[in-house]
Order: sequence, then C-alpha cells, then structure tokens
Amino acid sequence: MEKDIREGTGISWQVFGTGPRPALAIHCMLGTSDMWGPLLAPLAELSTVAFDLPGHGKSDPWAAEGAAPGAYQTLATRIAASFIERPVDLIGHSFGASVALRIAVAAPEAVRSLTLIEPVLFAAAKDSPEWAELRPHQDHLDTLLAEGALEEAARRFVRDWGAGVPWDTIPDRHRARFIAQMPIVANVTPSNFEDPDRICRPGGIEAIDAPVMLIHGDQSPPISARVCEALAARMADVGTACVPGAGHMLPLTHTRQVTDLIALNLERS
Repeated sequence: MEKDIREGTGISWQVFGTGPRPALAIHCMLGTSDMWGPLLAPLAELSTVAFDLPGHGKSDPWAAEGAAPGAYQTLATRIAASFIERPVDLIGHSFGASVALRIAVAAPEAVRSLTLIEPVLFAAAKDSPEWAELRPHQDHLDTLLAEGALEEAARRFVRDWGAGVPWDTIPDRHRARFIAQMPIVANVTPSNFEDPDRICRPGGIEAIDAPVMLIHGDQSPPISARVCEALAARMADVGTACVPGAGHMLPLTHTRQVTDLIALNLERS
C-alpha cells in the first residue's frame, strides 16, 4: 500500500489488478479500500486504484471539529479526483457512490463508465414516501451525534447501514473505530439530504454520457431503491439492478453478483 499527501492529508491507497483500463473505486463510510480486493479480483481488464478515505483505514485522521457541514464530502471528492489522469471506470459504494456521482456530474469527460452501488444522495428522492420514512430515523441519529452519544449513534448506524452483524458481536477494536468515526458521519449527513454541491441541479445528472449501472439490494432501506430509481430517470445510458437477499453492504455480502454487474457495465463502455 502506498501513502502520499493529497489535499493536505496523508492518504493510503493501493492498486488492484494490472489490466489496461484505469479504474477508481471509492469505499463507503466506516469502510476501507481493502473491501474492493475480492470484488475486483476477477476483473482482469482493470487496474483499479482504491484509497482509504480520510479518517479510515491507514489514511490520516480527519478533524471534524469546526469543519463546515459537508466539508468532508468536498475533501473526499477532491482527493478522489486527484487520482484521475485519463478517463476511468469509476466505481463507488454508498458515500463513495455519492462522491463518484459528484465527479461524474462535474467532469463527465473524465468517466468511461460509472457504477454506483446504493448512493446515499437522499436529496435525489426528496419528498418521496421513502424519504419521509427515513427522515425521523436520521433526526434521531443527528440528535445522538449532537449530544455526543457516539456509541449509541454508532450502534444505530451499523444496525441500519451495516452488514447485519449484531453490534455486541463486533470486535472491540472495530467498535472503537466506528465510534471514533461518528463525527465524520455527522458532517456528511447534511450533504446526503440537502445536496449543497448541487449534484441534482437541472442538467447536471443528464450531462453524464458514460454508461451507468445503479445497484441496490432488496433488503436495503427502502430509500436506496428510490434513490436509484430517481437517478436512473435522469440518465441517458443506464442500467439498474436489484440484488436479491442483499442489504446495504452488498459489496461484502454478495460479492460475486456485484462483480458480475460491474463487468456488465464495463462491457457497455
């Protein structure tokens, strides 16, 4: 694994594969770049850079105190963009998918194909029944975060967006890491709901001309499918897929199915 300074932060990154097609993979909140290894291994045509987000994996910590709402997403987007030297196959999961989408909207010419696995851009489905169902749960999480109840916030976050592993069975070191990362979650949440970077602006998503694949699990929170549906309706060249039996962490729990869907999108580009 390599490490260098990007946007003033020490960022660890690694490359999966040695194929001729450059790719960039962006992981989810609380995840690490290691999650991409098994998923990308069968895709021999790719040479994929995967980096640890700030405050994740082996990258440097991120200081949330005093940061403007949404500052973390902006930093993550700039770091991701720094790895792009020519058009790439861009792959993202959850928060990472929202970052990937932001890049594709800002610089569509930099993207050869775009695979989005449950992007958490809830603003795309604003005022839908699913958005209204999610909002009270998020309000409660926001209250916990504001009160500094980070362990309970982490417990609820992992329950709603994790891989289905009970909190009390997670090793202590991982629980401690999740708790420490909750201030990052607190900073990111406004971007998910309010879209301060105007990813959903008129004409923005429509400008993406690369083939897009939107993937969600049928056991995920209902908002996930609705966001994919809302985004797909605004894209010119898009496929959508629902993975049976999968929840939000489907890159880990349903690796083969997700790999096959990425491969399908690569064929289209």
